Amino acid sequence: MRVYSAQRRPRRRAASSGRAALAAAAAALLIAGTGSLTAYGTVSDTGSSRHDVAGEESQELMESLDSFNEPRLSPSGQIAPGAYADAWSHIQNMPVKAGSWNEVTTSPYNEDALHYRDRSASNSGGGAGHSAGRIAALATDPTHQGVVYAGAAGGGVFRSTDNGRTWTPIADRLPALSVGALSVAPDGSLWLATGEATTASDNYLGSGVYRLADPVTGTFSQSDKVGGAELDSTSIHTVTFDKAAGYVFAASSHGVFRRPLSAGQSTAWTKVLAPCAGVGISGVGCGVDSHYADIANDIAVQPGSDGTKLLANVAWRSGADYNGFYYSDDAGTTWKRANPTGAINPAEIGNASFAYAADGSKLYVSMESPKLLTKSSGAGVYSVLAGVYVSQSGNANGSFKQIATSSSLSTSGSAMKVNEIGTGYQPGSQAWYDQVIAVDPSDPDHVYLGLEEMFESRDGGATWKAIGRYWDFGMPCFSYDPDANSCDGDVMHSDQHALAFSQWKGSTPELFVGNDGGAYARPTTQTTTGWRNLNESGTLRNLQYYSVRAGRMTDGSGEAVWGGLQDNGVSLLAPTGATYQGQQLNPNDEMVSPFGGDGGDQLVNPANGCQTVGEYVDLALQITNNCGYTASDNGSEDVITDIAPGDPGARFIAPFSADETDPNGLWVAGGQYVWGNSKTWKSTSGADWTKLYDLGAGHSASAVTSRNHVTWAAWCGPCGAVNETFGRGVATNYGGAWHQVSLPAAFPNRYISSLTIDPSDTSGATVYAVINGFSRHWNEGPGAGYGHVWKTTDGGKTWTDVSGDRAATDSFPDAPANAALVTKAGTLVVATDLGVFVSTSEGHWARLGTNLPTSPAVYLSPSPDGSQVYVATHGRGIWKTATP
Repeated sequence: MRVYSAQRRPRRRAASSGRAALAAAAAALLIAGTGSLTAYGTVSDTGSSRHDVAGEESQELMESLDSFNEPRLSPSGQIAPGAYADAWSHIQNMPVKAGSWNEVTTSPYNEDALHYRDRSASNSGGGAGHSAGRIAALATDPTHQGVVYAGAAGGGVFRSTDNGRTWTPIADRLPALSVGALSVAPDGSLWLATGEATTASDNYLGSGVYRLADPVTGTFSQSDKVGGAELDSTSIHTVTFDKAAGYVFAASSHGVFRRPLSAGQSTAWTKVLAPCAGVGISGVGCGVDSHYADIANDIAVQPGSDGTKLLANVAWRSGADYNGFYYSDDAGTTWKRANPTGAINPAEIGNASFAYAADGSKLYVSMESPKLLTKSSGAGVYSVLAGVYVSQSGNANGSFKQIATSSSLSTSGSAMKVNEIGTGYQPGSQAWYDQVIAVDPSDPDHVYLGLEEMFESRDGGATWKAIGRYWDFGMPCFSYDPDANSCDGDVMHSDQHALAFSQWKGSTPELFVGNDGGAYARPTTQTTTGWRNLNESGTLRNLQYYSVRAGRMTDGSGEAVWGGLQDNGVSLLAPTGATYQGQQLNPNDEMVSPFGGDGGDQLVNPANGCQTVGEYVDLALQITNNCGYTASDNGSEDVITDIAPGDPGARFIAPFSADETDPNGLWVAGGQYVWGNSKTWKSTSGADWTKLYDLGAGHSASAVTSRNHVTWAAWCGPCGAVNETFGRGVATNYGGAWHQVSLPAAFPNRYISSLTIDPSDTSGATVYAVINGFSRHWNEGPGAGYGHVWKTTDGGKTWTDVSGDRAATDSFPDAPANAALVTKAGTLVVATDLGVFVSTSEGHWARLGTNLPTSPAVYLSPSPDGSQVYVATHGRGIWKTATP
């Protein structure tokens, strides 16, 4: 048995636990930051980007989101409305290459599985149990008992008709599967607002709002879109209905929009509140770059006001002149800025969430503090939660009483106490990201609060109880020995985002919770411990992968499939009945998690599926030669070894791979430096890596590839998208000596996300470069350029755009492109945010199959024998198809 102290604990991930969890390994990860700005703000609003100091997990979360945003939004940081719709329209008319995609990750994912409890790398034993991907929105059907809807961050909408036990996807064919909000309208229709808004700014952008008339049996299609392009390329946090006044409202990253409920489907949304732009109110001022202007985080209708009284939070999490509460007494036609009295300081208003009691008698507010966020990298600031408040009159001006602080919540049974988790991780450390509040419809004093953990008050906030802890590690009750472990069942995955209540006649009301690990539920009357884990069936399949690799099992049972995940470690799917060195790897037909924390890129030995190198973040590479299997369950074994090269400038998800013709003789990796490793599967430490080339201070590798020891590396630097000069380039050792390649003026000034060497050219001179983001038509950054796939046949001296004629139906779509692969048959395959495509001849493209969900396809890899192609999606798991 091993007791975790505040100084040593496993990782939840960088965003929540920070790299202090692996103090020994973390020293290699310290990086001098560039202060680069991202799609949602700065990597660190205080001017530095990566940290290894307790309390700065919030900055690392920003990096995690940055790893997805920057490639898509550079160089300008903003995408014009209509980009997704235009690309999707083009794709619908493209030729189709016959083929069918098969879902691979259909087994439940158990992050608490026995025998995967490495001392340093695993989180198994902490209590998370079965997990799914991030749930950003929830709704219950008011008239159909047992019907629940879950909105996944990048995986669309799932429906359950059995109270959350099993799930079915119902939005896989929309042009954007990023969900911001779900709400059931008074007429029973389900409204889906795309574009996740958990970061209080542009995060995973969407393609507008959709209305499904019969959500109990129907599925969403593009024809269900409501309005025009006015909400395209935005993120939407809330959709709410004002039945009395006859309107629907949307709180978006570009302000508050309104639309009559009785309007026809094509009727446009009208912007009714945008303080910076002078819409709905004048004279407020902005005080921030236009990219961060008019961010609406929440909007609520006060019950009992006959549809006249509205309250909106419009605020940029890092602070702006327009930050505040805004209220309307005429259903959103005109607005006033509130002047909250009592405990709320108007100058400290940041991202906030509202919850009215069902009778409108009380208004509860959870609020992040921009002032604390600005100071959060300094000593002694361990939370950015300003507090939780109540207006006993329901009035937006108060007077407000403070009913919770980070300190008081930490002593309510939370695992985030200083003497249990360590300094720096108190409740609300990520209140700009994970924050939600709700009131029991049957009791105005029964309040639920979601931060990193779940809290409950049954007396209007006078007292609180942590009912969904971060984990059990470090708690006095914790032991790996089941007989000695006295911890209760009040543990769920961290980072809460969505709350919804069921109120079906004849059944006990329940609270449904959505977080970074899926969905959970419990009766509102429950005062005992425990939750219903709604991920146990494995049908809520919305895992957000960064990578996928596969290797043959040496016992002949099939292929082991590995993948790195956002906030859910590294998953291993071993064949049923598979054994390794006499150990049964998958006795329960589940996926397991040998590596905890965020999981980045992945490398697997094609001839031995139990040999893998997984990335935590920032090139924190770790190797195992036995599938991460621990013979004991007490967390005392070291079967995963740190081999991080210690790069000073690696990206959050940094690239590494094996040489395609000599996978056991050379590995390559990229950060500020291009690294080589000739010990490969015999590696035992970071010292086994050698610097091959310096890409330059401030430059970070975005892609690396090698074949016949000819290596290519793409880089960005600065990599951000706002208020700075974006840079990118390519370097190679083709010809014998490392050098930078001169890119032509027409080569897009956008993020190079993938490089692949054509195997038919043994010299390594023929290379394809895949370009992310949208073209200049949608992205107004200087030199954004056209084309997504470029080719050189002379070692980088000249380049040709092989995307095709933009006017042709068989040209490559203008959509973010993420990964490329040349198959054993010589076919070029490219994965994008809107599907996977193959080159039929130079400059001509076809869609590969039609049944792959439009969750971003971010990574491609061949099966060990080359007969299949695997694709990792960032929201709908791993899929495969026959090699084209």
